[in-house]
Amino acid sequence: MIKRGFQVAARFGHHKPLPRNPQILPRLHLVSAFGSSTDSLVARFCPEKTDFKDYALPNASWCPDMLSLYQEFLEKTKSDSWIKLPSFKSNREHIRGLKLPSGLVVASDKSDQRIFTRCIQDEGQGYEYVIFFHPSKKKSVCLFQPGPYLEGPPGFAHGGSLAAMMDETFSKTAYLAGEGLFTLSLNIRFKNLIPVGSLAVLNIQVEKIEDQKLYMSCITHSRDEQTVYAKSSGVFLQLQLEEESPQEQ
Repeated sequence: MIKRGFQVAARFGHHKPLPRNPQILPRLHLVSAFGSSTDSLVARFCPEKTDFKDYALPNASWCPDMLSLYQEFLEKTKSDSWIKLPSFKSNREHIRGLKLPSGLVVASDKSDQRIFTRCIQDEGQGYEYVIFFHPSKKKSVCLFQPGPYLEGPPGFAHGGSLAAMMDETFSKTAYLAGEGLFTLSLNIRFKNLIPVGSLAVLNIQVEKIEDQKLYMSCITHSRDEQTVYAKSSGVFLQLQLEEESPQEQ
Protein backbone atom coordinates (compact mmCIF):
# COMPACT_ATOMS: atom_id res chain seq x y z
CA MET A 1 0.00 0.00 0.00
CA ILE A 2 2.81 2.41 0.86
CA LYS A 3 4.60 1.63 -2.40
CA ARG A 4 1.44 2.18 -4.40
CA GLY A 5 0.75 5.38 -2.50
CA PHE A 6 4.15 6.81 -3.42
CA GLN A 7 3.73 5.73 -7.03
CA VAL A 8 0.41 7.54 -7.11
CA ALA A 9 1.89 10.59 -5.42
CA ALA A 10 4.78 10.82 -7.86
CA ARG A 11 2.56 10.58 -10.92
CA PHE A 12 -0.23 12.70 -9.49
CA GLY A 13 2.15 15.54 -8.67
CA HIS A 14 2.90 15.92 -12.40
CA HIS A 15 -0.74 15.49 -13.50
CA LYS A 16 0.12 12.64 -15.84
CA PRO A 17 -2.25 9.76 -16.63
CA LEU A 18 -1.53 6.53 -14.79
CA PRO A 19 -0.37 3.95 -17.31
CA ARG A 20 -1.22 0.73 -15.45
CA ASN A 21 -4.50 1.49 -13.82
CA PRO A 22 -6.07 4.86 -14.68
CA GLN A 23 -8.81 4.26 -12.09
CA ILE A 24 -6.43 4.38 -9.10
CA LEU A 25 -6.98 8.13 -8.74
CA PRO A 26 -9.15 10.58 -10.65
CA ARG A 27 -7.49 13.70 -11.95
CA LEU A 28 -8.43 16.41 -9.47
CA HIS A 29 -8.64 20.13 -10.01
CA LEU A 30 -7.28 22.44 -7.36
CA VAL A 31 -10.25 24.77 -7.03
CA SER A 32 -12.99 22.17 -6.96
CA ALA A 33 -11.27 19.23 -5.33
CA PHE A 34 -10.11 20.74 -2.07
CA GLY A 35 -13.23 22.54 -0.98
CA SER A 36 -13.53 21.18 2.53
CA SER A 37 -13.07 23.95 5.06
CA THR A 38 -10.75 23.58 8.01
CA ASP A 39 -13.77 23.90 10.29
CA SER A 40 -15.52 20.95 8.65
CA LEU A 41 -12.36 18.83 8.77
CA VAL A 42 -11.85 19.62 12.45
CA ALA A 43 -15.52 18.90 13.23
CA ARG A 44 -15.26 15.42 11.71
CA PHE A 45 -11.85 14.74 13.24
CA CYS A 46 -12.85 15.92 16.74
CA PRO A 47 -16.39 14.65 17.41
CA GLU A 48 -18.13 16.10 20.45
CA LYS A 49 -19.52 12.70 21.39
CA THR A 50 -17.79 9.39 20.78
CA ASP A 51 -17.41 5.97 22.36
CA PHE A 52 -13.76 5.74 21.31
CA LYS A 53 -11.07 6.10 23.94
CA ASP A 54 -9.05 9.31 23.77
CA TYR A 55 -5.42 8.46 24.52
CA ALA A 56 -4.37 12.13 24.58
CA LEU A 57 -5.52 12.70 28.15
CA PRO A 58 -3.39 13.01 31.29
CA ASN A 59 -2.45 9.84 33.14
CA ALA A 60 -0.27 8.99 36.13
CA SER A 61 2.86 8.63 33.97
CA TRP A 62 2.92 12.23 32.77
CA CYS A 63 5.82 14.27 34.14
CA PRO A 64 5.17 17.65 35.85
CA ASP A 65 6.30 19.62 32.77
CA MET A 66 3.92 17.65 30.55
CA LEU A 67 1.00 18.20 32.91
CA SER A 68 1.58 21.90 33.44
CA LEU A 69 2.04 22.73 29.75
CA TYR A 70 -1.02 20.64 28.92
CA GLN A 71 -3.05 22.73 31.35
CA GLU A 72 -1.69 25.94 29.80
CA PHE A 73 -2.79 24.92 26.33
CA LEU A 74 -6.10 23.63 27.62
CA GLU A 75 -6.76 27.16 28.89
CA LYS A 76 -5.89 28.53 25.46
CA THR A 77 -8.64 26.38 23.92
CA LYS A 78 -11.14 28.53 25.82
CA SER A 79 -10.00 31.90 24.51
CA ASP A 80 -7.38 31.67 21.77
CA SER A 81 -8.87 29.32 19.14
CA TRP A 82 -6.55 26.42 19.96
CA ILE A 83 -8.13 22.98 19.65
CA LYS A 84 -7.07 19.89 21.56
CA LEU A 85 -7.08 16.97 19.15
CA PRO A 86 -8.36 13.64 20.43
CA SER A 87 -6.11 10.67 19.72
CA PHE A 88 -7.84 7.39 19.01
CA LYS A 89 -6.01 4.10 18.56
CA SER A 90 -6.55 4.08 14.79
CA ASN A 91 -6.96 6.71 12.10
CA ARG A 92 -9.99 4.73 10.96
CA GLU A 93 -11.79 6.09 14.00
CA HIS A 94 -10.92 9.68 13.09
CA ILE A 95 -12.27 9.48 9.53
CA ARG A 96 -15.45 7.48 10.07
CA GLY A 97 -17.62 7.51 6.96
CA LEU A 98 -14.60 8.22 4.74
CA LYS A 99 -12.02 6.00 3.09
CA LEU A 100 -8.80 6.27 1.11
CA PRO A 101 -9.19 6.90 -2.63
CA SER A 102 -10.01 3.92 -4.82
CA GLY A 103 -6.98 1.76 -5.45
CA LEU A 104 -5.40 2.52 -2.08
CA VAL A 105 -7.79 0.43 0.01
CA VAL A 106 -6.58 -2.97 1.19
CA ALA A 107 -8.59 -5.77 2.72
CA SER A 108 -7.63 -7.01 6.17
CA ASP A 109 -8.93 -9.70 8.48
CA LYS A 110 -7.34 -8.00 11.50
CA SER A 111 -9.73 -6.49 14.03
CA ASP A 112 -7.27 -4.49 16.13
CA GLN A 113 -5.46 -2.06 13.86
CA ARG A 114 -3.46 0.60 15.68
CA ILE A 115 -1.63 3.69 14.57
CA PHE A 116 2.10 3.22 15.15
CA THR A 117 2.37 5.85 17.90
CA ARG A 118 -0.47 4.16 19.84
CA CYS A 119 0.81 0.58 19.54
CA ILE A 120 2.21 0.40 23.09
CA GLN A 121 -0.73 0.10 25.45
CA ASP A 122 1.04 0.41 28.82
CA GLU A 123 0.77 3.98 30.12
CA GLY A 124 4.09 5.79 30.20
CA GLN A 125 6.08 3.03 28.48
CA GLY A 126 5.92 4.28 24.90
CA TYR A 127 4.46 7.33 23.23
CA GLU A 128 2.73 9.75 25.56
CA TYR A 129 1.62 12.77 23.58
CA VAL A 130 -1.11 15.28 22.90
CA ILE A 131 -1.51 17.65 19.93
CA PHE A 132 -3.05 21.12 19.97
CA PHE A 133 -4.01 22.69 16.62
CA HIS A 134 -4.67 26.34 15.71
CA PRO A 135 -6.88 26.43 12.56
CA SER A 136 -6.39 30.03 11.45
CA LYS A 137 -2.63 30.01 12.04
CA LYS A 138 -2.27 26.54 10.51
CA LYS A 139 0.10 25.43 13.24
CA SER A 140 0.28 22.72 15.88
CA VAL A 141 2.06 22.07 19.14
CA CYS A 142 2.71 18.50 20.25
CA LEU A 143 3.69 17.65 23.81
CA PHE A 144 5.70 14.43 23.64
CA GLN A 145 7.03 12.30 26.51
CA PRO A 146 9.00 9.24 25.36
CA GLY A 147 8.84 6.18 27.62
CA PRO A 148 11.49 3.51 28.31
CA TYR A 149 10.26 1.26 25.48
CA LEU A 150 11.46 3.97 23.07
CA GLU A 151 15.03 4.00 24.37
CA GLY A 152 18.00 4.28 22.03
CA PRO A 153 21.20 5.31 23.83
CA PRO A 154 20.87 4.30 27.51
CA GLY A 155 18.56 6.76 29.22
CA PHE A 156 17.64 8.62 26.03
CA ALA A 157 14.93 8.28 23.39
CA HIS A 158 15.74 6.60 20.09
CA GLY A 159 15.97 9.11 17.24
CA GLY A 160 13.44 7.07 15.30
CA SER A 161 10.82 7.61 17.99
CA LEU A 162 11.12 11.38 17.55
CA ALA A 163 11.01 10.98 13.76
CA ALA A 164 7.76 9.01 14.08
CA MET A 165 6.34 11.64 16.42
CA MET A 166 7.25 14.41 13.98
CA ASP A 167 5.65 12.53 11.10
CA GLU A 168 2.50 11.90 13.12
CA THR A 169 2.16 15.56 14.13
CA PHE A 170 2.95 16.70 10.58
CA SER A 171 0.27 14.36 9.21
CA LYS A 172 -2.49 15.49 11.57
CA THR A 173 -1.63 19.13 10.89
CA ALA A 174 -1.47 18.60 7.13
CA TYR A 175 -4.86 16.90 7.05
CA LEU A 176 -6.64 19.54 9.12
CA ALA A 177 -4.90 22.48 7.43
CA GLY A 178 -5.44 21.35 3.86
CA GLU A 179 -6.36 17.70 3.37
CA GLY A 180 -2.77 16.49 3.30
CA LEU A 181 -2.70 12.68 3.35
CA PHE A 182 0.66 11.25 2.28
CA THR A 183 4.17 12.08 3.42
CA LEU A 184 6.25 12.87 0.34
CA SER A 185 9.42 13.82 2.21
CA LEU A 186 10.67 14.18 5.78
CA ASN A 187 14.04 15.74 6.55
CA ILE A 188 15.43 15.84 10.10
CA ARG A 189 18.53 17.36 11.67
CA PHE A 190 19.07 15.99 15.16
CA LYS A 191 20.71 18.37 17.64
CA ASN A 192 20.48 16.83 21.13
CA LEU A 193 19.21 13.69 22.82
CA ILE A 194 15.84 13.61 24.62
CA PRO A 195 15.97 12.03 28.10
CA VAL A 196 13.44 9.24 28.54
CA GLY A 197 10.49 10.39 30.63
CA SER A 198 11.04 14.09 29.93
CA LEU A 199 8.97 16.52 27.86
CA ALA A 200 9.80 17.50 24.29
CA VAL A 201 7.74 20.22 22.61
CA LEU A 202 7.18 20.02 18.85
CA ASN A 203 6.20 23.28 17.13
CA ILE A 204 4.73 22.60 13.68
CA GLN A 205 3.99 25.33 11.15
CA VAL A 206 2.48 25.11 7.66
CA GLU A 207 4.80 27.31 5.60
CA LYS A 208 2.89 27.21 2.33
CA ILE A 209 0.39 25.23 0.27
CA GLU A 210 1.39 25.03 -3.37
CA ASP A 211 0.86 22.65 -6.31
CA GLN A 212 -1.31 20.39 -4.17
CA LYS A 213 1.44 20.00 -1.58
CA LEU A 214 1.77 21.28 1.97
CA TYR A 215 5.22 22.42 3.07
CA MET A 216 5.79 22.34 6.83
CA SER A 217 8.52 22.94 9.38
CA CYS A 218 9.10 21.70 12.92
CA ILE A 219 11.37 22.71 15.78
CA THR A 220 11.53 20.35 18.76
CA HIS A 221 12.83 21.77 22.01
CA SER A 222 12.74 21.44 25.79
CA ARG A 223 10.05 23.04 27.95
CA ASP A 224 12.26 26.05 28.72
CA GLU A 225 13.29 26.34 25.03
CA GLN A 226 16.95 26.28 26.04
CA THR A 227 17.67 22.95 24.34
CA VAL A 228 16.80 22.25 20.71
CA TYR A 229 16.43 18.52 20.11
CA ALA A 230 15.82 18.58 16.36
CA LYS A 231 14.71 20.62 13.39
CA SER A 232 12.77 19.12 10.51
CA SER A 233 10.73 19.84 7.41
CA GLY A 234 8.08 17.81 5.64
CA VAL A 235 6.07 17.84 2.44
CA PHE A 236 2.62 16.27 2.23
CA LEU A 237 0.40 15.55 -0.76
CA GLN A 238 -3.12 16.95 -0.80
CA LEU A 239 -5.68 14.26 -1.56
CA GLN A 240 -9.37 14.01 -0.76
CA LEU A 241 -10.84 11.05 1.03
CA GLU A 242 -13.92 9.41 -0.48
CA GLU A 243 -17.30 8.88 1.11
CA GLU A 244 -18.00 5.31 2.14
CA SER A 245 -21.06 3.64 0.71
CA PRO A 246 -23.73 2.45 3.20
CA GLN A 247 -22.61 -1.15 2.58
CA GLU A 248 -19.04 -0.30 3.62
CA GLN A 249 -19.98 1.43 6.87
